Amino acid sequence: MAKTILLVALGGAVGSVLRYLTAVVVQKYCAMVFPWATWIANVIGCLLIGAFVGWLSKNHVSDSNLKWLLVNGFCGGYTTFSAFGLENVNLLQNGHSGAALLYIASSVVVGLAAVYAGLLIAR
Repeated sequence: MAKTILLVALGGAVGSVLRYLTAVVVQKYCAMVFPWATWIANVIGCLLIGAFVGWLSKNHVSDSNLKWLLVNGFCGGYTTFSAFGLENVNLLQNGHSGAALLYIASSVVVGLAAVYAGLLIAR
């Protein structure tokens, strides 16, 4: 149990730092109302979790330390669905209902497609 917690913590730490760096890079090049940094992190996270789970399943290692490190730790630390909720509330409260609707719909549709693409890549 202690080893698993350490693996999740390590993966989460790396994922969180990369999430921060994603935001820094995106905000440097894209200053708009639409929350691109969170959207990009969620799509990349969905793609990676699909690829990781697909690869682990294909190689029959779904109960391995890599699952805890990459899926639960890294992807859990990198993706930002709580920020997604907060940003949508902020968009709605600031009168940007169109941007909120676009953000919600595109995050769900593109995120699901990215998970599927990740699974296909892993095959």
